[in-house]
Amino acid sequence: MVGMRKRRGRKAKRSRTGIEKWKSRARWYGLPVLGLLMGTWATLRFSLLAPDPPANPENLCEIFREHTVWYDYASESEQRWGTPIATQMAFVYYESSFRSHARPPRTLLWGFIPWTRPTTAYGYAQALDPAWQEYLQANGEDWFTVRTDMEYALDFVGWYNYLSHQQLGIAFTAPRNLYLAYHEGRGGYVRGSYQQKPDVTDLASRVQTRAFRYDNQLKTCEQEFQCWRWYQFWPFCG
Repeated sequence: MVGMRKRRGRKAKRSRTGIEKWKSRARWYGLPVLGLLMGTWATLRFSLLAPDPPANPENLCEIFREHTVWYDYASESEQRWGTPIATQMAFVYYESSFRSHARPPRTLLWGFIPWTRPTTAYGYAQALDPAWQEYLQANGEDWFTVRTDMEYALDFVGWYNYLSHQQLGIAFTAPRNLYLAYHEGRGGYVRGSYQQKPDVTDLASRVQTRAFRYDNQLKTCEQEFQCWRWYQFWPFCG
């Protein structure tokens, strides 16, 4: 009987020792494994599942027919900040060509080695790191708020243009000037830095032309996207 109690005691001790080892391993390896799982989830959420660019980016009606929720995002941004839907979408057209993970191409070291990128611009709206951090701080957003999500990219465009409107007096109906302030920064706009950059002024003019074209297109089809959910019906969703 004494021998049996001793053997049981040794087994219990080994069991407790094994449990402590697993607890120790969990403490050491748990966080890295959790980080790996979170990284995998983030990759799936924000990269692999990102929508493709629209098949016909020249027509805003077709863009919204393909990605109907984008209309909701643009409409919410307009209501919150004031920039018209068509102007927001014209910005995204020229900033990223509707590519969720767009970045500036890398420079080349010695003419052939991929090197650093010229700016930190990233995502649909090509928001720079400092401006994006300012946006996050100003709006109390969390780590789910990313530049590769069209919802937040359009909200960023609206927020930035709202500040340009408030601080510089640029009308929401002036896409060219809004874009110059967006591209050069509000300080650069005040200094007139774009005046020595014909490529930038030409781009701003093209943004305005597209914004007006998109707006005319949207007038012919907007009701489709105001009434696209099963519980929405005219005239209560107009």
